[in-house]
Amino acid sequence: MRREFSAGGVVVRRIRGAWHFAGIRPGGKTDVWALPKGLPGTGEAPADTALRAVTEETGVRGRLVEKLGDVRYVYTWQGERVFKVVSFFLVRYSSGRLGDITEEFRHEVAQTRWLRLEEGPRLLTYKGEREMAAKALQLIGERRL
Repeated sequence: MRREFSAGGVVVRRIRGAWHFAGIRPGGKTDVWALPKGLPGTGEAPADTALRAVTEETGVRGRLVEKLGDVRYVYTWQGERVFKVVSFFLVRYSSGRLGDITEEFRHEVAQTRWLRLEEGPRLLTYKGEREMAAKALQLIGERRL
């Protein structure tokens, strides 16, 4: 079985007093809300991959707060089973406009939106990503970011 690694982020910011996260609808999947993630470049650390993927897929930049955890799953690509691990990080928004992504990534991301973080565990399509949103919400409550 092939193995694959990615890293992504739960990008958070306060809007009108409530915490929100950057959600994406991947290209061709109109019924899916997901978190930004990407494959690492050669020699790229997971945290750096997460920050780069966040910017590429959402248009915003942020600062790393801490690692939230890993999500593991198996999927099939062109008839081959792939075991995938995605490391997710809590990222605090610092600048940029959501949706301001380059033409290179427009086919990967159909839509971006700030969604209420408290709704993330219900809105996100994939179980592991829902768990990461729940962890982010818990950490923010504990740390008073």
